[in-house]
Amino acid sequence: MACCILFLSVFLGILAPISSAARSFFVFGDSLVDSGNNNYLASTARADAPPYGLDSAEHRASGRFSNGKNTPDILSEQLGAAEPPLPYLSPHLDGQKLLIGANFASAGIGILNDTGIQFANIIRIEKQLYYFEQYQQRLSKLIGAQEVKRLVNNGIVLITLGGNDFLTTTI
Repeated sequence: MACCILFLSVFLGILAPISSAARSFFVFGDSLVDSGNNNYLASTARADAPPYGLDSAEHRASGRFSNGKNTPDILSEQLGAAEPPLPYLSPHLDGQKLLIGANFASAGIGILNDTGIQFANIIRIEKQLYYFEQYQQRLSKLIGAQEVKRLVNNGIVLITLGGNDFLTTTI
C-alpha cells in the first residue's frame, strides 16, 4: 500500500503544473530517500561504498542507497531545480543552499520506535522533525521569519516511511 501511495504521489507530482517560481523541497523518511545523512553518522547503515553510486555521473557512492539517482533527485529535476536538496547534516548546507530545502531522511528508520535498533545511530522521524525546526531557525537568520514561513508553506514535502517496519519485524 505504501508503495502505491508513493507511486501515485510521484506520478501526480510529475503531472501537476510546475510554477516558474523556485520552490523549496523537504524530504523526510528512510533509505529510499536518504541522500547522505547517514554518511555523517557513526552508523552501520551507510551508503558510502560500492556498489552504491556506480551508475551516477561521478561513478562513486554519494550516500544514496541506490546505484544512481533516488526519488528526490528525480523529483528535483522534474521541478526544474538546479540541484536536489542537500542532506541536513552536510557541512555544505548553508547560505543560499538553505533556500533549496533540505533532506532529513535517514536509512534504517521506521514508524515504530524500535525499528532499526540494529543500526547504531540513525535519525528517527522525531529527530528529523526536530532538525526541520533547527533548519527553519538557521534559515530565519538568513532571510527572516516571514520569508521562512512563506518558503516552507509554499514548499514541497516528500515523506517515505514504513517499509523498514515490515522488513525488520520479528515474530
